[in-house]
Amino acid sequence: MSAETIADPHGFILANTRLTNPPHTPEIALYLADEITPIWRMTEEELGRIGLPPPFWAFAWAGGQALARYLLDHPTEVRGKRVFDVGTGSGLVAIAAMQAGARAAVGADIDDFCAAAVELNSRANGVEIGFGRRDPLAAPPPPADVICAADIFYEQPLADRAMAWLAQARDRGARVLLGDPGRSYFPKTGLVKLAEYSVETTRELEDAEVKKTAVWTFPSL
Repeated sequence: MSAETIADPHGFILANTRLTNPPHTPEIALYLADEITPIWRMTEEELGRIGLPPPFWAFAWAGGQALARYLLDHPTEVRGKRVFDVGTGSGLVAIAAMQAGARAAVGADIDDFCAAAVELNSRANGVEIGFGRRDPLAAPPPPADVICAADIFYEQPLADRAMAWLAQARDRGARVLLGDPGRSYFPKTGLVKLAEYSVETTRELEDAEVKKTAVWTFPSL
């Protein structure tokens, strides 16, 4: 997928989503889709490609809502710090970091639509978020104080790469915060639970209308 194939990503998002407040982070407004199937189909039509992954940027996933909630409730985690959000999607976690007082927040994602989604969503919330259109796991961890990752453990290869990269970030001195609703490939050991929430979602996205979702970190060195 290349940026050149997307004629007007901002217009596409504005036409196919609506500004709404995720149930677990009502302080934040995001341009979100009401149903996954129509926007998935329209995204494929827009890009002229079939078999694309779901438009993750168009939904407030449970792990992201939990991690964003945690940052809003525990602003000392990010206040005055540089935050890097892996697989940022809609930018929800990065926006929460800025609202909690982060000095700067950057989101990274491989989906070209995410650049427009993050720009629109950050503007709607009166914050500025940097964005990198790249696979962050393909390079060493950036010099951030806090590295966030939510809902990225849904495939085994990705989960393995992510954990190795996040462990490297921790070893370099970053505080690593993870949001996950019990995905199949989330590590069962080696992490410390910081908080747990019951996050409202939809059966179009998940296997339950409320997902028990936790925020985790690595043990102290």
